[in-house]
Amino acid sequence: MWLYSAILFAVSLLLIILGVLICKGKTDLIHSYHREKVTDHAAYGKAFGKALFFVGAAPLVSGIIALCGDSDKIAAASLSVLFLGLGIGIGCIIAVQKKYNNGIF
Repeated sequence: MWLYSAILFAVSLLLIILGVLICKGKTDLIHSYHREKVTDHAAYGKAFGKALFFVGAAPLVSGIIALCGDSDKIAAASLSVLFLGLGIGIGCIIAVQKKYNNGIF
């Protein structure tokens, strides 16, 4: 489980760094297609960055749970937290896209 946790921590760090950069106004990190109808880029960047924090927190918490042991219950809990957190984070990103881009695509 150490390798699994290390990979999740690296992914989490990358997503959180991207979230911070986008939150600070670097909305050019988001594909231009998803930004073309946005009028308030500052608010969009902050909202998108916050949503990306949820996506980044999911692998972090899942990796911490995975370090608690090697049993099947811990592995199932770790994967459950990962998928639930990713689902919530993606749902938040979809909500931000609908609000600021007038739709998902």
